[in-house]
Amino acid sequence: MIADIQKLMDDYAKWLKDKTQIRQVKNEWVEITTPHLDRHNDYLQIYAKKERDGYTLMDDGYILHDLEMSGCSLESPKRQEILNMTLAGFGVQRIKNTLQVEATTSNFSLKKHNLMQAMLAVNDMFFLSAPHVSSFFYEDIVRWLDVCEIRYTPRVKFSGKTGFDHMFDFVVPKSRMQPERLLQAVNTPKKDAVESVFFKWLDTKDVRSPDSQLLAILNDTEISVIKTVEDALKNYDITPVRWSRRDEVREMLAA
Repeated sequence: MIADIQKLMDDYAKWLKDKTQIRQVKNEWVEITTPHLDRHNDYLQIYAKKERDGYTLMDDGYILHDLEMSGCSLESPKRQEILNMTLAGFGVQRIKNTLQVEATTSNFSLKKHNLMQAMLAVNDMFFLSAPHVSSFFYEDIVRWLDVCEIRYTPRVKFSGKTGFDHMFDFVVPKSRMQPERLLQAVNTPKKDAVESVFFKWLDTKDVRSPDSQLLAILNDTEISVIKTVEDALKNYDITPVRWSRRDEVREMLAA
């Protein structure tokens, strides 16, 4: 089993390297095109610049500008609170509308990883798939957990075997009847959206308790969940839970 997981990790690292492209752009900035896709199925890009003591990495304002242009305003206090909490969890700064980190030669890979994870998290968390949707999927899960009196800790970060940090939306602590349960909200349950869930679970599961479980909460309010997505999650030992069928796991989470 360890050899199988190691091969998957090696394959993922090779895929990242092979699919990443860089090119020089103006004003000493280098454009890094990653294999990660946004909600438009476009490759996410970040920009790097050499500084005296290291490097500046940023998204050039793409994520927040794209959300604003799509009609998703981030001006409300609640949305600002969630945005700031999410960015702080990844150690990412908001400079006006730009997401940015400062890196050194030794932690460049880690900082790049954190910036990419923050971009994906903010993009997925705040994008409303239809104008009439009045609340975020994350907030819906919070309300449901509270109503069900399920104990949880929000926004928990774990370090994986690679040294990268990974944030999970909720952790339900171990009880006498159930092991530790991690919950990850997936607002757009498509193949590309769950790839980051695969990696964070593969990287962290061996450093958690052997019986820890990960549940992926799939938002099927506006988008139908195809069976191949659920099957892929199961293949990585992740339990898929459709939001419309969340009460099926209510007792297990409350125990």
